[in-house]
Amino acid sequence: DLSKIDEEKATEMLRYAIDNGLNYIDTAYPYHGKGMGAAGESEPFVAKALKDGYREKVKLATKLPTWLLQSKQDMDTIFAQQLERLQTDYIDYYLVHALNNSLWSVAKKYDFASFLDKVKKDGKIKYTGFSFHDDSVKLFKEIVDAYDWDFCQIQYNYMDENYQAGKEGFEYAVSKGMGIVVMEPLKGGSLAVNLPESAFETFKNADAEKTPAEWSLRWLWNNKDVCVVLSGMSTLEQVVENVRVAKDAHVNSLSENDLEAIKHVKSILTDKVKVDCTACGYCMPCPHGVDIPRNFSYYNDFFRFDDQKTKMNAKIMYSTILSEEEQAKACTECGVCVDHCPQGIPIPDKMKEVVETMI
Repeated sequence: DLSKIDEEKATEMLRYAIDNGLNYIDTAYPYHGKGMGAAGESEPFVAKALKDGYREKVKLATKLPTWLLQSKQDMDTIFAQQLERLQTDYIDYYLVHALNNSLWSVAKKYDFASFLDKVKKDGKIKYTGFSFHDDSVKLFKEIVDAYDWDFCQIQYNYMDENYQAGKEGFEYAVSKGMGIVVMEPLKGGSLAVNLPESAFETFKNADAEKTPAEWSLRWLWNNKDVCVVLSGMSTLEQVVENVRVAKDAHVNSLSENDLEAIKHVKSILTDKVKVDCTACGYCMPCPHGVDIPRNFSYYNDFFRFDDQKTKMNAKIMYSTILSEEEQAKACTECGVCVDHCPQGIPIPDKMKEVVETMI
């Protein structure tokens, strides 16, 4: 039950990290809840864990649940709840949560900008940002340009330079003076524990002392424009490792050999891809509503990693994130997409394979 938190262990982990230098705590309204529509247990737990002077030692980040908004007033109501749940008078970093095409429309409809301006002017938040969950770099740039943001939160790791905002979006945000907070640095843990044996051997031959997780984290901290890395940790041992690596890693600390090792591991994983889709989006929109790039993304993830847990997770993501209209089974084989694909992918045929594998 993900809504349950072992508060004793979690507090020990969190305070160890803070005592050893961690200073950014990320939470959100629905985390550790029964679903996206309800308030979860994460914010109240964080409030408890940051007692005894710990609140003053960290920068606290939480997020506006955009999908719950039904009126402009809802933003004030939810924010007031969050301050109470977190037992604090202000939020250091406040994000408009999980922006994609539809939720961006919601945020604009209810005038998120005037809300953020107001709470920032009142001293209730210090920095404004958004987290991004869409495949369109064009949309990402539109959001960046729509408001005077302080930072953004994007999925980024050595396998996801061309995923969602990707490297192009990353560099665009930096050019606008925005800070970069990285989520999914280990791609849901897949880059830490689920690598093929040949990838493990590549890292071991390059430096037997480094774990796969350490390689992934160091790749990010090697970049001068990465401000924060949100590494999800579920044990104290993982916290200790992350803290150790964070203290030692720094900009340009990876050697050419190190970078070659990561490049080789990336090629090993890329070679396991079934469909050579770059998510360029030229095939979209599908006249029947199929989300072609995202179907291929989950399909490729199913084959990229060897363990059953990751394969099952790819199937879960496929069936829960994509609506039935967006799934491959809705493909009518009209072929309109084929003429627009720069890679020449026989998309209707591949959609059949997706259905066979993911359903």
